Amino acid sequence: MAFKLKLDGVYLPSFNKDMILKKYVNFQNFIIIGSAHNLKEIRIKEKQQVMQIFLSPIFKDTAKNKCLGINNFNKLCKYTKKPIIALGGINKNKLNLLKHVKINGFAAISFFKDITSRNFILNKYGY
Repeated sequence: MAFKLKLDGVYLPSFNKDMILKKYVNFQNFIIIGSAHNLKEIRIKEKQQVMQIFLSPIFKDTAKNKCLGINNFNKLCKYTKKPIIALGGINKNKLNLLKHVKINGFAAISFFKDITSRNFILNKYGY
């Protein structure tokens, strides 16, 4: 569908284990990003030839949410050469902890929804 709509790429959630996507990796300027929560899912995303992996959750964001934590997150990152984007439980207070992980970026829905977080980024980084 992404090709029919002439989109720039596609996101493959961790539950998507479809290998048929390999035939699309040769298209120029088409980005495939996937998500993973453990080593098995990282390996699946590598086989799908994604360009980047959202690895989550790095931090706890709800009382019942299990998180990887910094140490386990870093261990998982060592098992792949794919660029990693941190996701999960990232807020203004935990932003400095991202210095301790090997990532190419981070994504955080609630962080960017919060006006104080947006202002924090604007003031600190000049975006």
